[in-house]
Amino acid sequence: MIGSVVYPRVNQNGCKTFDGSFTSKPGSFPTFVLVDRGDCFFTLKAWNAQNGGAAAILVADDRVEPLITMDSPEEGNGSNNDDYVEKISIPSALISMALGDSIKMALSNGDMVNVNLDWREALPHPDDRVEYELWTNSNDECGPKCENLINFVKSFKGAAQLLEQKGFTQFAPHYITWYCPEAFILSKQCKSQCINNGRYCAPDPEQDFSRGYDGKDVVIQNLRQACFFKVANESGKPWQWWDYVTDFSIRCPMRENKFTEECSDQVIKSLGLDLKKVKDCVGDTHANAENPILKGEQDAQIGKGNRGDITILPTIVINNRQYRGKLSRAAVLKALCASFQETTEPSICLTPDMETNECLQNNGGCWQDTSANITACRDTFRGRVCECPIVQNVKFAGDGYTHCEATGALRCAVNNGGCWKGAQGGRAYSACIDDHTKGCKCPPGFRGDGVHSCEDIDECKEKLACQCPECKCKNTWGSYECKCNGGLYYARENDMCIGKYSASAGSGGSGFVWMFVLILAVAGAAGFAFYKYRIQRYMDSEIRAIMAQYMPLDNQPEDSNHNQPHHGV
Repeated sequence: MIGSVVYPRVNQNGCKTFDGSFTSKPGSFPTFVLVDRGDCFFTLKAWNAQNGGAAAILVADDRVEPLITMDSPEEGNGSNNDDYVEKISIPSALISMALGDSIKMALSNGDMVNVNLDWREALPHPDDRVEYELWTNSNDECGPKCENLINFVKSFKGAAQLLEQKGFTQFAPHYITWYCPEAFILSKQCKSQCINNGRYCAPDPEQDFSRGYDGKDVVIQNLRQACFFKVANESGKPWQWWDYVTDFSIRCPMRENKFTEECSDQVIKSLGLDLKKVKDCVGDTHANAENPILKGEQDAQIGKGNRGDITILPTIVINNRQYRGKLSRAAVLKALCASFQETTEPSICLTPDMETNECLQNNGGCWQDTSANITACRDTFRGRVCECPIVQNVKFAGDGYTHCEATGALRCAVNNGGCWKGAQGGRAYSACIDDHTKGCKCPPGFRGDGVHSCEDIDECKEKLACQCPECKCKNTWGSYECKCNGGLYYARENDMCIGKYSASAGSGGSGFVWMFVLILAVAGAAGFAFYKYRIQRYMDSEIRAIMAQYMPLDNQPEDSNHNQPHHGV
């Protein structure tokens, strides 16, 4: 919602009925009333602004602090007419003191101040997993607030467990406890409301110390719920916490006097969790010692960064930012969906009752290929994004708005890479080349952009081929046919006829061919003669060597000792 801010000259805290009307005129922005914090309940300020015709109310903080949650007053403490709280329909927002002062300064200078209220951007959305907390209480006798909390847990359980099991979210429950001042540790009030010697306390459920359950019963059950989550989380099933809390609220209510340890044990056993581990985690609630679980809960109450302290029950923290909205399944689920990084939200966030699919109208203004049913429009919880898709492991590249082009080695497998293709007379041609990472090029025999069209080239008419004197050219789709007269053969690579035509046409071509054949013949004969001569010489030398072992040859000199007498003969 976009509106123009107005800061009233009187009744600046908004605690009284506004005399003037803040109803916007046709064609103008809605009116956002800026009021100061203090002097009355937040709800009364919003009610007065709504009755004055304002479309929204901004409450400027009166102190420098992390922003708190604007809570409604306790039942019976709002005004003489408490039912007005349920009739408030305009959005409200608490803004920091610094922002309030800046708006007031701009308005005092005569400037127009327009504000865009978009709660979806109020929550961080850094990645594909959302971390969130529910600060709750096991007390079921605190009036409408407790009833709303129990109803929320029951209605939200299914969605919470689905998101947790699929790994989309990481949930953790938390519990607020107080400590008893040391001077009052031995008092009746502290003993009935606290455990571990006054370290961890909760208010009496009925606000009556003489009847019903005590505050310490609530603290112990809070501790059991926290320990149940710890054991379930360690076993890899943290979503069982939702089952335990809902089952306990049904089976062990205070009004039926079943808010006991025995009833809790029965619920834990029915869910199959290790009861001994839960009891070991709870420990001795009468010991004068710290409990690690509850001590950690008290430390976690202190605000960190922009979160602020946890002071109101229930409180939801999403991605370390306090959720400011209605405690209902639809509202909280929308807040969780807004906390995912764009395009990473689960399918539950994209159902028609959760958001509007902007890709259904005019394809969201993104690129699309209607013939292949491919689009760059991706629906997200915050709106559509134009992003070139990945189809069958083929990545499309481009701006996503006017152009997306298939890239990579497999691109021709998806809609022919976005390139032209055609078939005619049993022949098929494509302008997509698999070994090219991108681009389209008309195949040989065609010309065009390669994307929308490739037109056949008439090689005969344009005299691009089959131009020899005895050639007859006939154009075909994507190619041509060339025939030679007189039974000659057409050599396409040289665009010439060979055979009889070559002999009659001139001696240049045929003379070269016959000269080449003659050279081959002469070379073959010479090689054979040389080979025969070498074999003859080799055989002759071998024979001579063998015979020389038995008799002298004519051309071999006699041994100088051949005719010498042998001694001893």
